[in-house]
Amino acid sequence: MARQDERTVAIRGILMRLCKRSGLSSDRLRTTEIDVSPLLELLIVQQHAHRTRVSPEEAVLPVVRDMARQLDPTNRLIVDAALSLGLLREKPPTGMDLGSFYASDLGERREYLTEHWQSLHEALWTDRIPPAPTVRSLRAAPEHRAFTALAENLTAGSALPSGTIHAGMSTSKPLVVLPHSQSRSGVITVIGDALIDHTYRVDQMPGPGVSARGRFEESLGGKGLNRAIAAARLGLQVRFVTAVGDDAAGRRIIQFLRRENVDTELVKVVPYASTPVAAVITTPSGMACTIGREEDDEVKLNQEDLRRPEVQTAITGSEAVLLTFEPPPAVIERVMAMIRAAPDRPKLLVQPTPRVKTPQYIYEYLRITDYLIGTLRELAELVPDIYRTPGVDDSAETEPDFDGVIAPRLRALGVHNVCAVEGFECRVRSAALDLDIPRPPAAMLEDSAGARAAFAAALAYRVVTKRRQADRDDFEWATAAATTTQSFRDVAAAMPRASEVDRIVQLPLDGTTGGSS
Repeated sequence: MARQDERTVAIRGILMRLCKRSGLSSDRLRTTEIDVSPLLELLIVQQHAHRTRVSPEEAVLPVVRDMARQLDPTNRLIVDAALSLGLLREKPPTGMDLGSFYASDLGERREYLTEHWQSLHEALWTDRIPPAPTVRSLRAAPEHRAFTALAENLTAGSALPSGTIHAGMSTSKPLVVLPHSQSRSGVITVIGDALIDHTYRVDQMPGPGVSARGRFEESLGGKGLNRAIAAARLGLQVRFVTAVGDDAAGRRIIQFLRRENVDTELVKVVPYASTPVAAVITTPSGMACTIGREEDDEVKLNQEDLRRPEVQTAITGSEAVLLTFEPPPAVIERVMAMIRAAPDRPKLLVQPTPRVKTPQYIYEYLRITDYLIGTLRELAELVPDIYRTPGVDDSAETEPDFDGVIAPRLRALGVHNVCAVEGFECRVRSAALDLDIPRPPAAMLEDSAGARAAFAAALAYRVVTKRRQADRDDFEWATAAATTTQSFRDVAAAMPRASEVDRIVQLPLDGTTGGSS
């Protein structure tokens, strides 16, 4: 068995001793004879105390509750009852006596948990219910496992990210919410979805009545998640604003983000909900299509989430914000309004995907959009009348005209840089730039599912680290980053390091290695 971290052991021991009497509370922490200083000194507790302007003793309970919500159902029930956290009060299960589950006496709480083991698990919508323990056996291995998992979450949430450092960047430091007056260094906030991708790799796109051969894979995905991972891989400090379900998939996403050095403090966990799933169909040429989730899915950001002080500070206090159109339209509008009102406005990179039905609602915010990045079709969807040509049947689609219609109209609405990215090529139109970046020599496929995620993150990286408007070299670098995603690995796993992008950029145009024979 692997040796456990000393901090984890210490935090577990403190929490298990605090179970006695009425459970965990700020009063208990102030009056106990137990040395709780390691718990109060956790970075995640200190951050919450600073952000909400409360004492560390008052910050412990909400932090522990948040970490307990990320546990599997069995461990969550055990620590909820033992510490009397009150998690079940958020959405009381039918027929449960929460007065007994949260009784003032620990022994009574344990008895109620073991006697109603099955029904309490069913209330959490889990189909994996271990055999019910006795009170005696509960106090042994089950509680030890549950508190170990809780302590691991607390210490993991307090870990400092190591970061991947690229030439010209300062050493990575812990991601904390900085006061607006403080200087920022390589900090970007990504807003979008995190979900489970069901990927179908087929030999050809199936049409009506046509079968296709292939295989199925499951991976972590979402346009927001892919961009957050891509930015972190390049060495930026990344805050991710998203929502996941209160299930194993949600916990898996959070753990993956932490391993990739993405700050998960702003990830919303929706109680009693399942993390969304999307289907992705890809071909050997790299072409892909996606079947997204339902619009009424309960696991999503809402305007109330944007009122949280820490979310507002992350959005307005970053050097750049990378926004996808995955959140509800009201959230997209609110984010853009917050950026417009910021006294020191961060750079705004917008990827208009998936399409929104009424893009007119965001027209007033396009003038603060520094970089609008999408395929021709995605950009055309923002000015939906461009498909209608006088004298032509309205039902007939025409090829979007980037230079004649799309770019001029979007620039007229105020977009600073209109970027069409498709097939590992990039076209940029702005007041200062008229660029056509060709396919790099390393581009072998027609396209890839992660190309635009890598492009957007790479462009954000160059803008943030160079602290200036992007020029031709920056767009070439971002286009090279897109080509590194030509892989049948998970999209997130294909996101490059800065050194990989540098290698692509340095290749001669004829595709040779440049070395001696």
